[in-house]
Amino acid sequence: MNQYLLIKQGNIHNAVEKEAFTADILIENGKIKKIAPVLEGAVINDAEIIDASGIDVYPGFVDAHCHLGLDGYAVEYAGDDFNEIGDAITPELSALDAVNPQDKAFELARAGGVTCVSTGPGSSNVIGGTFCVIKTYGKRIDDMIVKEKSAMKIAFGENPKNCYKSRGIYSRMTIAAKLREVLRQAELYEKRQEAAGYPDNTDYSKMPEYNAKLEALLPVIRKELPLKAHVHRADDIFTAIRIAKEFDLNLKLDHVTDGSLIADELAKEGYSLAVGPSFGYATKYELKNKSFSTPADLADAGCSVCIITDSPVSEEQYLPLCAGKAIASGLDEFTALQAVTINAAKHIEVQDRVGSIEEGKDADFVLVKGSPFAVDTKILYTIIDGKIVYKNNSL
Repeated sequence: MNQYLLIKQGNIHNAVEKEAFTADILIENGKIKKIAPVLEGAVINDAEIIDASGIDVYPGFVDAHCHLGLDGYAVEYAGDDFNEIGDAITPELSALDAVNPQDKAFELARAGGVTCVSTGPGSSNVIGGTFCVIKTYGKRIDDMIVKEKSAMKIAFGENPKNCYKSRGIYSRMTIAAKLREVLRQAELYEKRQEAAGYPDNTDYSKMPEYNAKLEALLPVIRKELPLKAHVHRADDIFTAIRIAKEFDLNLKLDHVTDGSLIADELAKEGYSLAVGPSFGYATKYELKNKSFSTPADLADAGCSVCIITDSPVSEEQYLPLCAGKAIASGLDEFTALQAVTINAAKHIEVQDRVGSIEEGKDADFVLVKGSPFAVDTKILYTIIDGKIVYKNNSL
């Protein structure tokens, strides 16, 4: 039986057009079926109706980089599952196997209007494993998946140095060398498989011994899975770019703390950039240039920018407030909206499903009175896949 929801006469900010407009939105079975000035007919009579007159309707907010569900809320070690510190090279790990949908942080995320996130391993390892893209509502992770494997996490700079300095990683040179080494091994591993006729005419006597690490990297060297690079300092950003070009790999740049210093160079390179987290204290040297003005500086230079929380570094529900702080620091408001919706969806390559209000996309919405980027604005409803998953009962 089809399930319908009608959002009636909302002030729609679709993240595609700069100007908002008033219209009805019909949702059928979790997808946006129709957007029109006024919708009528038999189907409408069967729909649950939200009267959105005088209410602003936004796409559900998208966080392109966080650790939601892998670092338990008020749990410490028992819920600390976002870094595997026994090995600096762990591409075989999958975030999907550690996300806990029952963690309170998911409830808080929905209350903040965050409907979709890219979550995964932290930055202690040179290679940490695969991120996944999930919705923020559900009891079982298998039912929340948008993309099971969305990117392979790699990290440069202070974090892998600090974590592994007693185990052979003392300099940035070693980080880069270890990354190159395992990527080259993966290339050779694939060539040996091909020489054995894999997968169609396999001579198993010639097949290389199974290697979970190298197997996990095959989609990376085939450009089917992008590298997701933890990079703060300008030199680390350029090292990530250099290695991606050397191996002809897809690359996403995350954090980009020194982005303002090299905005013109990053604009020439054309990589998608995820900026943040910008709330809080600079706890290490490579964060000394962090600023809410960085998104504006990069956007003004012509870069594609999204804004991230890196939650729990900044709490997930404050993603729209991070956009608000960027607006206060010079970012155009429409660009800020795109930075937590469609640009974020493009960064994690799920723009066909989320990030804007368009027919055929997932029915993920945030309903507010006023700007969601203002600290005193109250979210009225959060909707995921056509289901009301948060309702502000105090209003």
